[in-house]
Amino acid sequence: MDLVGACRAFVSVSERGSFTLGAAAARIPQSVASRRIAALETSLGGRLFDRTPRRAKLTPFGVDVLPAAKRVVQAAEALEQDARRAGRRPLRLAVPGSCGVRTLARLDADARARGVVLDLRPATPSERVEMLRNQEVRAALTAVPAEEGTWSVPLGVAGAKPFDADTVHLDTLRPGRGVRTARRVWLQPEDDVPHVRDRIMRARDALGLRPSQVVVAGSLTSAVAEVLGSADLLLCPAAQADELDLHWRPVGGLVLARGYDVAAGIGDDADRIRTALAGPVARCLGAEADA
Repeated sequence: MDLVGACRAFVSVSERGSFTLGAAAARIPQSVASRRIAALETSLGGRLFDRTPRRAKLTPFGVDVLPAAKRVVQAAEALEQDARRAGRRPLRLAVPGSCGVRTLARLDADARARGVVLDLRPATPSERVEMLRNQEVRAALTAVPAEEGTWSVPLGVAGAKPFDADTVHLDTLRPGRGVRTARRVWLQPEDDVPHVRDRIMRARDALGLRPSQVVVAGSLTSAVAEVLGSADLLLCPAAQADELDLHWRPVGGLVLARGYDVAAGIGDDADRIRTALAGPVARCLGAEADA
């Protein structure tokens, strides 16, 4: 028996003195109201109404149990209201600061379409970890090696001018003798993590580039400014290059990629992002595909 539904029908009929009017107020067919009340009478062990052709009058037993039935209905309504409020409570999520306004807005809109309200907090990889540790956010997209992540984002280099080749080999940046100013590759804060930074630094050393030719910028804005004003390159995903109106190419002979996973204080939040929001997050990050 649906106890809450039966109590709702019982209370509604008792308030209106009619099965027809009570069923209409409860937004159920009269036959359904009759069945529910009959089931409640069987469960409680007593008759709730004296039925006449025109009225449904409470029996003494019905009068005695009506207050408890009202409490059941009120408790159920309070539970439903609390559940609706909880469903509307934003899930505060720390996301990469490299994500543009448009991509974050699209993630927010896609999440809302799936019944998830997000409160997005852009930050660097280390800041995202700290925000989660301090419970400033409920979940965070954390930077991990690409092979360990839920999402993998291939990286290449982007410049202000078109490239002549389909790929860019870092050894072509090696300066000749007497060259004082060499082209640089700028890393934005999002890529200042060991599994990206150390790999390209090792390649730099192995290819004989100068230490100053691979630089970690203080911000994405400053890195892009350096690229726009020179022949320097920005390490970034293809989607980010498009957003910044830069020309992008993969790096030849070197596999570079960002990896992302979800960390959360509550496991359900992480699972929710990995399942319900897997596609929107992948699009936001510029990932090849979500796991």
